Amino acid sequence: MTIVPPEGGSPFDALRGPDGRWPARQLQILMGYSRWENLAPALKRAMASARNEGLDVEENFLRSQEVAGQRGPGREDFRLTRHAAYLLAMNGDPNKAEVAAAQTYFAVKTREAEVRGQSPALPQDYEEALVHLLDKVRENKQLESRVRELEPSAQAWDVLASAAGDYSLRDSAFILNRDPAIDTGQQRLMKLIRALGMVDRNDVPYARHASHLTERAQSYTHPRTQEEVLAKPQIRITVQGLRYLHGKLGGEGPLQLPMRDAS
Repeated sequence: MTIVPPEGGSPFDALRGPDGRWPARQLQILMGYSRWENLAPALKRAMASARNEGLDVEENFLRSQEVAGQRGPGREDFRLTRHAAYLLAMNGDPNKAEVAAAQTYFAVKTREAEVRGQSPALPQDYEEALVHLLDKVRENKQLESRVRELEPSAQAWDVLASAAGDYSLRDSAFILNRDPAIDTGQQRLMKLIRALGMVDRNDVPYARHASHLTERAQSYTHPRTQEEVLAKPQIRITVQGLRYLHGKLGGEGPLQLPMRDAS
């Protein structure tokens, strides 16, 4: 199936229905999943994230059926709100370029919706206008300062641009321990992640920490049936997550990330 976007638009725009929702089976294609079963774990995690945010899961993930032909029953499908689609993208496989594109699209659309929903009051007189302008200048300066603070070093950008943009708990502990003020291990790091409320009780990352933590699907061969069985996903820590944990652990120096080509 070929999804044709509107002129100058995104293929994700073409999927949005008249009800303002996105069909999950169509998103499956754009997110690079060849089979519905492969998307199912991400969909399940997205629903769990919505539930933990206090959202109505049934309303945001509206169950429906995709009519595949004139004969036979329709296939299970869901029609997702913008936020539900955003959660699905954030819980997808971070190693897929298609998933990264979906994350960017829905993050931008969600932000645009938030901005449209804001209606700041207009200043009523000259003095109020000056105060309003001064506040805006201060706000812009704060934003510029924050951007400089968060701007990754050339070394960090090298990691982000490579395929190894996230790390296992073991590797993350090794990186963090390069700071002389930090002494942690794989298990202690996971305890900290739980204590900071970055994951739920099932160790599924919350949506608000999507830039800090990712999950990587794991499987193993069943010893009796020799079938591939899905195991509990592996928690991975992104570069931003390392910076976040570095600060929480009281790191004193700059975070020392490994270079992509380092031996």
